[in-house]
Amino acid sequence: MTSEPLLPGDPDTGPEPAAPAEVVARQRAELARLRDQAAAAAILERAKGVLMAVTGCAPDAAHEELLQRAKDGNRSLLEQCWLTLGALPPPRDRPAHPAAGPAPAADGESAAVGTGDFAGVLEALGRALVRVGSPHELAGCLLDRLGPEVAADAVLLYERLPEDGLALIGHAGVEPALAAQWHHVPPVTGLPALEALRSGQPRWLERPAEDRARYLLIGPPPERWLTRAWLPLPEGDTARVALGVLRRRDAPFAPRERELLRAVARLCAGRLRAFDRPRAVAAGDIAQTVQAVFDALPGPAVLLTPLRTASGRVTDYRIAAATPEAADVFGLTGRDMVGRHLLASYPAVAGAPLWRGCLRALETGVPYESEPFAYQHDTGPAPVTATYTVRAAPLGEGLVVTWLRYDPVDRQEQRLADVQRLGNLGWANWNLLTGEISWAAQTRTVLGRRADRPPLPLERLPDLAVPEDTGPLARAIAGLVSRGRPLDVPFRTETAAGVRHLRLVAEAVSTPDGTPVEVHGFVQDLTAQRSAELALVESERAMLLQRGILQAERALAARLQHALLPLPSKPVRLAGLRVEVAYLPAQAGIHVGGDWFSAIELPGREALFVVGDVAGHGIDAVATMAQLRFTAKGMVSTGSSLTGALARLNQLLLHSRDGQITATMMLARYDPDRHVLAWAQAGHPPPLLVRRGEVRFLDRPGGMLLGATGAPVYESLELRLEPGDRLLLYTDGLVERPGEGLDAGFTRLAEAVRAHGCGESGSLDALLAAMLADERRDDVCVLDIRMPLGDVQDAVEA
Repeated sequence: MTSEPLLPGDPDTGPEPAAPAEVVARQRAELARLRDQAAAAAILERAKGVLMAVTGCAPDAAHEELLQRAKDGNRSLLEQCWLTLGALPPPRDRPAHPAAGPAPAADGESAAVGTGDFAGVLEALGRALVRVGSPHELAGCLLDRLGPEVAADAVLLYERLPEDGLALIGHAGVEPALAAQWHHVPPVTGLPALEALRSGQPRWLERPAEDRARYLLIGPPPERWLTRAWLPLPEGDTARVALGVLRRRDAPFAPRERELLRAVARLCAGRLRAFDRPRAVAAGDIAQTVQAVFDALPGPAVLLTPLRTASGRVTDYRIAAATPEAADVFGLTGRDMVGRHLLASYPAVAGAPLWRGCLRALETGVPYESEPFAYQHDTGPAPVTATYTVRAAPLGEGLVVTWLRYDPVDRQEQRLADVQRLGNLGWANWNLLTGEISWAAQTRTVLGRRADRPPLPLERLPDLAVPEDTGPLARAIAGLVSRGRPLDVPFRTETAAGVRHLRLVAEAVSTPDGTPVEVHGFVQDLTAQRSAELALVESERAMLLQRGILQAERALAARLQHALLPLPSKPVRLAGLRVEVAYLPAQAGIHVGGDWFSAIELPGREALFVVGDVAGHGIDAVATMAQLRFTAKGMVSTGSSLTGALARLNQLLLHSRDGQITATMMLARYDPDRHVLAWAQAGHPPPLLVRRGEVRFLDRPGGMLLGATGAPVYESLELRLEPGDRLLLYTDGLVERPGEGLDAGFTRLAEAVRAHGCGESGSLDALLAAMLADERRDDVCVLDIRMPLGDVQDAVEA
């Protein structure tokens, strides 16, 4: 087995048959009575085993001793049994039963070694045997208890068969594969276990070289266990079960170890007899009920009962029920498998994922379902590998395990059907000599043919196509049939669901002289792909059209903007101030923004500076920008105050274009005689002043952005310019960045001015390069106003 073991399917065995409440109550009462009876019998056998181990008496003598002790103590037999199990070694207040004499010594050994020095070991073992329920669990319990005492590494329990062979009924410390190999031993000479049973005396194998020559040793290799002991478990004058203790230690068994093993053999003999008693317990009833159901079920399934050690660890499973189609590696089927161990019937299960899955199902109560895995059968002349899936579902304290075997041909057909379904295609075959036609079921689905309609001959396929595609399809088929030329032709067909886009791919099988005799190929439905392609083409066409419109709008807006907002090629002088203008359009998108400026000389040698930003982009923004620019210039030129002009511009926006447009603006008028700059703003970023190397933003007077409210309040402030002052008026595109607040933008501008704009030599180009290193998402407009040192000195001297 390569991956995991076998067995799987559908674990549902169905609910228990409905029964009237009184019948159920009677059955439960009878079940409780039988359970109590079985428990009492088991306790009696364990107590007898304890007396046999301590005194060496026979089973009947141990039973009489228990009866006598119960009578002397005025106790019931069950109470005396519990007292015996909890009070090892036996009381010394009166002599033992006459029949309870010491066991005879064997192999010339002295029987002088008493039980006092290992009474604690026997007591602990006796208590542990109370929880043992099978020979397999008994072997595990013995290994756990004898390992520290006699250095035992493995324990085997062999039962003598009627034909004088041996059957392995329990083991611990041995690999499942080795246990399966030695599960049944024929009556050959040289078997130490069989000799111990025949003679009734232990066999001590303590000389490895001589033992290998004399006996048939369980292995391989024999060197794994250098010393071994085989002891019969007494049943009166005979013994039918041999206890094997295998050790890696290369040393003889000490007298204490031999005497301890003899006492353990006597103790285990009583426990084994308890296993032979019929037990009317719920587990047996469940197994019988399940077996009755299994007998009528198809498919392979088994009911497994876990076999546990004294600590509760699962070491194997007993097959409690099996369906007629269940089979193991030895060829046993159905009820013949009942009573066998799982690892004996399926040795490759040990340690595999299926084993771990069954343990999880027992612990969690959640059914386990395996992935498909390969399992190798070695029973025939040559190993056969098959693929299985397994399901294990808890039932009571056991597991219902079902499995499904995948035939290679069935799996291949299923894979082909899956490929056709997922690819929405179907294969087809046409024999040109016999006229035989074979279509897959999926081919009819693709072509829209009902299942009861016969498949079409190859030359009739064009009849399914729409008129526009009939000719190309017919010519391609004619070339395939006459000259063997492969075809790959798309065509459309009309169906009740609409037009479907199909594709026919086919090739011919020809004789040696080139005559086509057979055609095979497939038909594929490409409707979904074709619809997606057409939708994509239509979307691309719409996008190109929209892009063209937007680009034309941008070009028109750009030309209009340049016509309305001419940029000076070099700095200009207005009212004694040096003024430099920069306008940088956005790099992202295809729209033109509404940023604008004005720098003109007014009547009376004063200068007007305006910076504004209309919300939005495109033709509407440019038109609004032009309206505001010229209206502001006109109102200020004709004597309107700065705040009055802003109030009228606000009303203008409120009553134009449904009041949906807003704008920010800053107006400034400079008086060259007083060197005073008066300014007002409407929701615009504050100007930045550079004076004697210090950079700061001016405090803004009150003012709401234009078009936001019907009753705004606008205020104005004055700033006296000093020699060498530099003033920056700008739109928000200079300081705004996605995901960043305006305060961070103001800080970045101040730092850039300190680095590139302080002093008379500060360059506006260097400042813009530092601020706008990344892609611009908005237009940027900057007015760089400076008061030269010379002009002020001349004015002071005058």
